Amino acid sequence: VQLQASGGGLVQPGGSLRLSCAASGRTFFNYALGWFRQAPGKEREFVAAIGWSGNTVYTDAVKGRFTFSRDNAKNMVYLQMNSLKPEDTAVYYCAASSRGAVTTSRQYEYWGQGTLVTVSS
Repeated sequence: VQLQASGGGLVQPGGSLRLSCAASGRTFFNYALGWFRQAPGKEREFVAAIGWSGNTVYTDAVKGRFTFSRDNAKNMVYLQMNSLKPEDTAVYYCAASSRGAVTTSRQYEYWGQGTLVTVSS
């Protein structure tokens, strides 16, 4: 599975962005997808995951603000990010796992390149 993330950019606090991740491969629907982020000087952290059937898991810091969805027909996943805060600033990575909607990075076999999200006034 090859992954291509996009949609990052500069947004003011309180604003919104939608990240997209395009996946190649005919077995896309067999994988759970996850988003991770890494802020400058910090370790990569889990953000959200979505399973084969659309079940979702979110880290507490983004619950109620971020929504993760997938379109298996288009091999796409989307992370809608609302009410963005400066602490959401990071490089965001999408990843694919055959182990379900897991939350640890070592359980993801495939990774895309990152897309930078900057929340600043």
